[in-house]
This record gives sequence, C-alpha cells and structure tokens, in this order.
Amino acid sequence: MARVEAVCISENKGERKKPVESVTLRENHGIVGDGHAGDWHRQISLLATESIDKMRALGLDVTAGDFAENITTSGIDLVSLPIGSRLQVGETLLEVTQIGKECHTRCAIFYQAGDCVMPKEGIFAKVITGGVIRSGDGVETILQ
Repeated sequence: MARVEAVCISENKGERKKPVESVTLRENHGIVGDGHAGDWHRQISLLATESIDKMRALGLDVTAGDFAENITTSGIDLVSLPIGSRLQVGETLLEVTQIGKECHTRCAIFYQAGDCVMPKEGIFAKVITGGVIRSGDGVETILQ
C-alpha cells in the first residue's frame, strides 16, 4: 500500500524543507505555514522515496525534504499519474496539477550530483479538501 513517509515544511521558497510530525492543509491554499502555500496550482509538492533513493545511489546523503518536497511518499508511481488525478492522502484530497517543473536555477543538489530528481519526478497538487497529514498515512488514487 502507498503511504506517506514524511511531511515537510519551510518558511520560504527556495530552501530545503524540514520534516515535521504533521501538517495541516487548507482548501485552495496548501500547507498552513509553508512558503509555497497560496492561491496557485502548485500548493503542495510530492516526491517519492524511490526517487530520493536514486540520488542516494549517486552517493548523496539526502533525505525527506532535501528536494523541497512537502510530502514524501512510497509505493506509488507519482510521475505516471495524469494531470487531474485525485489522491486521498490521510484525511485530505489533492488534485494533481503539474508533473515535474523547469529548474531555472541549479540547486545545491544539482551541483553535488550533476542531476536532480525533483524537476523530472516531483509532482504538484492543489488542495481540494483540507485536513491533517502525518507520516504513515495512506495514499490512494481516487481518480485517474
């Protein structure tokens, strides 16, 4: 079963996020207290542990939040989800709005490894139904 491995936040954009015990999501906003929240299509970012493991295989000492993702998952192929897919994550409902992103400035991870997984394998979503997400919560595809 797919699950949440970590939930992470940061005050500002452009910095690594720190794992926390739980996060509160607000409908059409994102994570309360996170720098990426707001009225736009990339309210929440998700990245699979399996993607982070690819960077570890290159010799990097990286963990959840290091790629600025809000939700680190396992057991679900995030990049194969079509835009518009809905995910039940804990008590929240998210809608996938973007797969990958253009990386305008090279991050520290890119300079260390010569590559970064977030632009290719990270996904973004907006919050349809708010609530709390914790590490260990299930992730289920509702609509594809």
